Amino acid sequence: MDKIRNFCIIAHIDHGKSTLADRMLEITQTVDVRQMENQVLDDMDLEKERGITIKSHAIQMDYKGYTLNLIDTPGHVDFSYEVSRSIAACEGAVLVVDATQGVQAQTISNLYMAIEHDLEIIPVLNKCDMDNAMPERVEDEIVDLLGCKREEILRCSAKTGEGVPEILDAIVERIPAPKGDPKAPLQCLVFDSVFNSFRGIIAYFKVVNGTMHTGDQVRFVNTGKEYDADEIGILKLDMSPRKEISAGNVGYIISGIKTSTEVKVGDTITHVARPCDKAIDGFEEAKPMVFAGVYPIESEDYEDLRASLEKLQLNDASLTFQPESSMALGFGFRCGFLGLLHMEIIQERLDREFDMDVITTVPNVSYNVYTKDGGMIEVHNPAGMPDLTEIDRIEEPYIRASVITTADYIGPIMTLCLGKRGELVKQEYISGNRMELLFDMPLGEIVIDFYDKLKSISKGYASFDWHMNGFRPSNLVKLDILLNGEQVDALSTLTHRDNAVDFGRRMCEKLKELLPRQQFDIAIQAAIGAKIIARETVKQVRKDVLAKCYGGDVSRKRKLLEKQKRGKKRMKQIGNVEVPQKAFLAVLKLD
Repeated sequence: MDKIRNFCIIAHIDHGKSTLADRMLEITQTVDVRQMENQVLDDMDLEKERGITIKSHAIQMDYKGYTLNLIDTPGHVDFSYEVSRSIAACEGAVLVVDATQGVQAQTISNLYMAIEHDLEIIPVLNKCDMDNAMPERVEDEIVDLLGCKREEILRCSAKTGEGVPEILDAIVERIPAPKGDPKAPLQCLVFDSVFNSFRGIIAYFKVVNGTMHTGDQVRFVNTGKEYDADEIGILKLDMSPRKEISAGNVGYIISGIKTSTEVKVGDTITHVARPCDKAIDGFEEAKPMVFAGVYPIESEDYEDLRASLEKLQLNDASLTFQPESSMALGFGFRCGFLGLLHMEIIQERLDREFDMDVITTVPNVSYNVYTKDGGMIEVHNPAGMPDLTEIDRIEEPYIRASVITTADYIGPIMTLCLGKRGELVKQEYISGNRMELLFDMPLGEIVIDFYDKLKSISKGYASFDWHMNGFRPSNLVKLDILLNGEQVDALSTLTHRDNAVDFGRRMCEKLKELLPRQQFDIAIQAAIGAKIIARETVKQVRKDVLAKCYGGDVSRKRKLLEKQKRGKKRMKQIGNVEVPQKAFLAVLKLD
């Protein structure tokens, strides 16, 4: 065990984690020259196309007689749950900072997560070969942040490979060996799992205590299910079978599990014959922040969609879903995501990996509604809202947002945050002309387009990170859309009272363009409770009944018009308005 080192690479998005991992694999000759490519660990097409890491990837390397288990982690704020799981399986972390950009928001939040788990931190300055690198200034930032000595910071260029062997040496010297007893009862922590259509579910685990052999009978503590370990092994670029894996190491187990609900990330594996006393403390459950309805386009695909979501959940434990139905869209699922990029990636993966075409409703957050009789209901979508007369108060989730930017963009960023009902908590200079702004903001204002707007007004220079900061009472209203007095549940939204009139008016105008004309007038109304706040009318299609009258008495014309009027009135009573599919999609893109 003295020869094992478990470490992860953490950094802000685009600071060169995956490139550094590529160089390490090359130097330790873990990957054959023929198999080598950029971002070799990012095995999803989506990751390569977008140049981001979505999943954390584990791989084992051999270096100077030591076994190094590397976990490459994502850098985007939406995938921080992946980072927290990787950190739980390691004893040390390589903190990569881009020498051209300096410390950014996600660097700080990932670093705090690592410090909470008592990991040994190795600070690394990447991209030192670039013309616009500022190594001295960024080193000052790292010293301020970590309180380390200047000589502990390593410089490298992940692209050229310069300085990478020194990082590997530092990992061996500075990171402690894993603690654990190979002779104790078996305890393994499951930190990830994937679905393979031929071999069932493959669980990735870290052995904390004990030793596992091929053919052992094992039990998953949380679910209480027992299996035979048909194959165990370590993770090279492909899976590499072994006869035994002992404490401190990271490996995989295949035991022919077919049902996706039987494997939970954070579960403990132990022997049936000699079980451990207690399960390992897993990770806290991921708390979804953004909720949206996901519906199949064809209603008969409902069961296929359920199976696809279950398989995706294996590979991405932060996705949550539960069945729901809507009058307009039929049966579907209410899904919880960690953010908008997460939602977009899940939608894309459903399409690519499972060939599922889905419609997603307006993303929203969950609210706590307190009723007059003292109860509390958690509301995820507007349809679950109790009657206005029963509500005492509504509380919405607030976040503490940290924005790091250069002084040039402070004006526009402040205007954006205050326009989203944010409150400035503090602002301070980090170094040079870089500032950190802290805001308290409602999560509901962030989920639609905040991140995109922040990036565009700061020309991509501002970095953004946030964490939950409790619930606060808020003046929220449920905005309903009525067509001829009938409510359309899929178009209802929860919004702040100040924004309601403007939002309602824009929705009515949009629907007026999209609804086909009928034989009768269609009144499109936006309402809060019983009060109508906006209205548009789609005019009826009329036949010219006076075409056959030429000359003659006016009473003949009047008689025909009266007859038509009576017919229209009767038609309006029995006619119903079908909302076309594109109307739902257009309302989603209103912003």
